[in-house]
Amino acid sequence: MAARVAKNYVGGEWVEPAGTESQETFDPATGEPLGRVTFSTAGDVDAAVRAARAAFPEWRATPPLSRARWLFKLKGLLEERFEEAARLCTMEVGKTLEESRGEVRRAIEVVEVMAGVPSLMKGQCLEDIAAGLDCVVYRQPAGVFAAICPYNFPFMVSLWFLPPAIATGNCFIVKPSEQDPFSQQLLFEALDELSLPPGVVGMVHGGKDAVNALLRHPGVTGVSIVGSSPTAKYIYEEGARNGKRVQALGGAKNFLVVMPDAVLGPTVNALIGSCYGCAGQRCLAGANVVAVGDVYERLRDALVGKARGLVVGNGLDPATQMGPLGNRRSMEKVVRAIETGVKEGAKLLLDGRSVKVAAHPGGFYVGPTIFDGVTPGMTIAREEIFGPVVNIVRAKDFGEAMDMIDACPMANASSIFTSSGKWAREFAYRVPASMCGVNIGIAAPMSFFSFGGNRESFYGDLKAHGAESIDFFTDRKVVSTRWF
Repeated sequence: MAARVAKNYVGGEWVEPAGTESQETFDPATGEPLGRVTFSTAGDVDAAVRAARAAFPEWRATPPLSRARWLFKLKGLLEERFEEAARLCTMEVGKTLEESRGEVRRAIEVVEVMAGVPSLMKGQCLEDIAAGLDCVVYRQPAGVFAAICPYNFPFMVSLWFLPPAIATGNCFIVKPSEQDPFSQQLLFEALDELSLPPGVVGMVHGGKDAVNALLRHPGVTGVSIVGSSPTAKYIYEEGARNGKRVQALGGAKNFLVVMPDAVLGPTVNALIGSCYGCAGQRCLAGANVVAVGDVYERLRDALVGKARGLVVGNGLDPATQMGPLGNRRSMEKVVRAIETGVKEGAKLLLDGRSVKVAAHPGGFYVGPTIFDGVTPGMTIAREEIFGPVVNIVRAKDFGEAMDMIDACPMANASSIFTSSGKWAREFAYRVPASMCGVNIGIAAPMSFFSFGGNRESFYGDLKAHGAESIDFFTDRKVVSTRWF
């Protein structure tokens, strides 16, 4: 791929960021440069916000059915670019091509769901709330919103927020990750071809300065973010301090509980997909596998055997089952976490630091890693690693497993593997995580249900997707009417 240069998209035009700071981006499979991104200034952000504010009155007045038709057109344009987008995702973040296809498909599904906005956006009404007095509740667009996106799903995450925002009549600005901006550039090429009114959608590249400019700009109504828990907390606090609506999806330390009555074969397959899919770089990845009772040895041996056989390599290679980490910094962080586990006394059953990909010696690879003898107080059991590192934790019974989960400050997703309806129901009833799975490794809701965690995994009160996203992007206006 020829070297790319990231550009902002403001008022329907491609423009160069005005900042002086820039950085190269790299293909994590090879370590070779992909392109360069220049960071936007506060002035660049202001230009994007002013363009969006100018577009808002006309876009707000566009009938919801007409806005839905724009989304149908967008779906068609994204389908045409499906394979190109998937390939670019793999080149930017390292996941396998099949995983990237899944990412692009989930992104398009949000567009499909939000094309139903005429039904989703309907309000409420009641006549004769008093004699001759009627009351109507309208959902109205609230203004200009922005999304601050992570590196691990460079194409999908902005489309968790952009479709519901513009479908409900708002204007929207995306700040992609500076580590992999070109998947978003591809998306905005499709949006540009869509020929929306100038300013309805915009994009600004950059780092923390661009983020702070969005959070502090008086013309921005609300901000959505997906990132680590410390980052989500910062966005939530800074956004609230500046009067913004905020939905901040943070990190995770997800528990996968395996009961003695679990069907071991499909359970292990599900664990492998959960823990090592996307090289463990997703907020729904399994991290702590809790073996309950006498399932421990059977589970441990099967899990190690399966993980050892995974083929690690370039995600564009059809034989690859797990790709590299998304960037050098992530690779170094995961290596440090493994070293910490060893120092704290955990037993390393499978060491991913030794993996080598002969064709790509400069790639950012860490292979599947499994720790045994992990106790709940260890750093590797408590802190998010965001890589292909799995802890096997022993629990004598269901109650002890639940105590471990309850003690964790993060509560994003959690699953139980069992043949017992009793344990499945009890788990779903008690587990603090907002996304729960029964015999499912990745408890990812479809886009017509809400998506988001609990505790330190989420800051805010309205989550992504589904009906909650309509609430986040609209204001309810209550109109009481009497005629004389």
